[in-house]
Amino acid sequence: MPSEPSFKTAIAFIDGQNLFGSAKKAFGCRYPNYDAHALAAKICLLKGWRLVETCFYTGVPDAADNPFWNHFWTAKLAQMGRQNIRTFSRSLRYRNKSFSLPDGSQHSVMVGQEKGIDVRIALDIVAAAYNQLADVLLVFSQDQDLSEVADEIRAISKGQNRWLRIACAFPLSPTSENRRGINGTDWIPLDRAVYESCLDARDYRPKDTRREKSSDGGAQ
Repeated sequence: MPSEPSFKTAIAFIDGQNLFGSAKKAFGCRYPNYDAHALAAKICLLKGWRLVETCFYTGVPDAADNPFWNHFWTAKLAQMGRQNIRTFSRSLRYRNKSFSLPDGSQHSVMVGQEKGIDVRIALDIVAAAYNQLADVLLVFSQDQDLSEVADEIRAISKGQNRWLRIACAFPLSPTSENRRGINGTDWIPLDRAVYESCLDARDYRPKDTRREKSSDGGAQ
């Protein structure tokens, strides 16, 4: 078994919509108010790892479909670029979602869904591991579709005969519906104090809609 290094490097992979959805349920966040790099750096500091890169992924609605969230994510992603965060975004795909009202009537609304984000995250994690870019792959997501990536990381570790870990960080509180990290990873629950120590001081929402706009982050 390869020995554990005393000094560990880490790369953070942040699923922006998944992180926001968890923070919304855990802490009541009304919009994605986290500072992605600060949050990744905070976890690495607490764990004694050196953060070498932060990667961020999100779906973005078209301006014609949802101008509010298009404005928000365009501005937030631009700021991340200035922070040297590597970003990956894709346009949302839309479908009708049906639901029932209390009177039994059926209604449908158009909702945006991310396509390809989890695949891109998986590919980037495996590439970073295979190319030996870090000792720890730190994922901010609770998407169980990434559990197969954890299996691949263990296979790479064995094949290269080196210490390698994949960790999963996620907001957690008594109000959280999903209390599990990704299967096969080291779980790192984030409490409110840690999360709120890494908020983005900038608010990218259009100024005339900030008070009344509650959110789904632009995707469901």
